[in-house]
Amino acid sequence: MRAVALGGGQGLHATLSALRRITPDVTAVVTVADDGGSSGRLRRELGLLPPGDLRKALAALAGEEHELWRAVFQHRFGGTGALAGHAVGNLLLAGLLEVVPDPVTALEEAARLLGLRGRVLPMCTEPLDIEADVVGLDEDAAAVRRIRGQVAVATTPGQVQRIRLHTAGSPTSTPTACPAAVRAVLDADVVLLGPGSWFTSVLPHLLVPELHEALITTSAARIVVLNLVPQPGETAGFSPERHLDVLCEHAPRLRVDAVIADADSVSTPDRLRRAAESLGASMRLDGVASGEARERHDPKALAESLRDALAAVRR
Repeated sequence: MRAVALGGGQGLHATLSALRRITPDVTAVVTVADDGGSSGRLRRELGLLPPGDLRKALAALAGEEHELWRAVFQHRFGGTGALAGHAVGNLLLAGLLEVVPDPVTALEEAARLLGLRGRVLPMCTEPLDIEADVVGLDEDAAAVRRIRGQVAVATTPGQVQRIRLHTAGSPTSTPTACPAAVRAVLDADVVLLGPGSWFTSVLPHLLVPELHEALITTSAARIVVLNLVPQPGETAGFSPERHLDVLCEHAPRLRVDAVIADADSVSTPDRLRRAAESLGASMRLDGVASGEARERHDPKALAESLRDALAAVRR
C-alpha cells in the first residue's frame, strides 16, 4: 500500500511512526515555511530550505538498524556558542542542500544514510513564507491584522482566520509544488492530512495550487487525523469540528473519506459527525492518545485506527 502523509513537526512524526507499522511504502510531504529556531537561523544565513521538519520526518522513517544515526540526527548541541541549539541533522541537511542543489536528491542521500523505510519530500523546493489574517489583537475585536512568518502565526495571541502562502521574499508570487510530491499524492493508495499545527503545518499543503489539485483529484483514500488538544495561539478555543470547518474554508472542493479523532478529546460527537459528513467523510472515535502525554498520539493505537478506517473505506 502506497501511503502519503502531509504535514510537519511532531504531528507528521506521529503519523509516519504509525504508517510504518502498516506499510513500508510511506512518503512524507513536508512543509517548508519554518522560520524559527535552528531551521530559521540556517534558512536566513544560507538561503536554504528550513531543514527541521524534514529532519524529523527522516528520523521517523529511519530503519531500526540505524538507531545510532537516528539519535545523532536528532541530537542538539548545547552550550552558548555558534552551534548552540542546532540539531546535527539540520546541519547535515544544510550541507547536503549546498553540495547537492536538487533538494529531492539531497533528501535521498540522507535517506540512504538512515536506512529509510520510505521517502521524504519537500512540499516545495524553495522556502515559503506564511501570512495570516488575525483578529482579537486590538480594542476592536473584529479588526483584522496581518501577521507574517510561521513562528509569529503559530504563537499569536489572537485568533487566526485565514492564511496565505508565497515564495520567500516575493509576497505576490504563488508557490510551485515539488513535482515528486504531486506525483506521490496522485499515485497513492491513501493520503493523510494531520495531525499537526493546523494553520502552519496542515493547511499550507492546500495553498500550493498543484498540490491542492492533486489532493482533490487523487483516487487515494483521504483521511484527516485531528489534533488531540487545541494549540495555544494558533487554534486556542477550537473545537474538533472547527478544525474541519477551517479545512473546508481553505479547500471547499476537497472531499474526505474518513476523519479520525480521539474519543476522549471530543465532547460533542454529533457536531463532529455532521462536520465530517459535510466533507463526505465518516467519523471514527478511537483511543489514539499517548498514555504518557495526552497531547501526543500513540503510534501503535493510531496505526490500528488507520487500519480500521481504511478497511471501512474499502468496504
